[in-house]
Amino acid sequence: MPVAFIPHGGGPWPFVDLGMDAGEVARLRAYLQDELSALPGRKPRALLVISAHWEERVPTLLGADHPPLLFDYYGFPPESYELTWPAPGAPPWLQQRVQQLLAVAGFESAVDPERGYDHGTFVPLKLTYPNADVPVLQLSLLRGLDPAAHLRLGAALGALRDEEVFIVGSGMSFHNLRAFRDPNARPRAEPFHAWLNETIALEPAARAERLTHWAGAPAARFVHPREEHLLPLMVAAGAAGADRGRTSFDGTVLGMPVSAVHFG
Repeated sequence: MPVAFIPHGGGPWPFVDLGMDAGEVARLRAYLQDELSALPGRKPRALLVISAHWEERVPTLLGADHPPLLFDYYGFPPESYELTWPAPGAPPWLQQRVQQLLAVAGFESAVDPERGYDHGTFVPLKLTYPNADVPVLQLSLLRGLDPAAHLRLGAALGALRDEEVFIVGSGMSFHNLRAFRDPNARPRAEPFHAWLNETIALEPAARAERLTHWAGAPAARFVHPREEHLLPLMVAAGAAGADRGRTSFDGTVLGMPVSAVHFG
């Protein structure tokens, strides 16, 4: 299976009108509906999704058989909180396998039997898998937001690719909430966007070195005042192993540059 890092947009963006440009909505919707769904080349046995919207002390897995939706966004119309996406949770074999791989790599792990899919998971994947017919296991980020730790976390999970598991990191390559819609912000963000697209195409050791020290990239802290939306890319890059990345979506959200990355 390949590995992907995807932009999940803002809040419940495709299902309510957030004032986004119609062209932006159409392009990102088309990527998630068409290109991402076709990427594995065949239906995955399961998905492992790392969302920017969940942080725990240790890598933590959803444990419910049918996780509910966690509407972790605020101030949207009532219909935003009535969405459904009844994807089955991970089968026991996958939960056990992930915990086994993490233990071998030296990670303690945990299971949360009650938490639901947050919008970093259900919003984009409701477009990619509208029938909710693929088991989905969500995995948390690590508190502390250490990029090297997340690269190691991804590397620990890479073996799942040979077991028909599609690994998806869900975040945003630009995430400065105060800068969205600011026409003067985009020129400031473009150098980081170019740096990131260049970085993911490097050979793995050079890629990992640059991602580990991402905060030294041009305009890095302007683009990511807090890096939780970038770290799912670190997990994806770690799981990619020797595969180089390619920019598979290069567009905008609320006027700011965002990209998706595919490995393998």
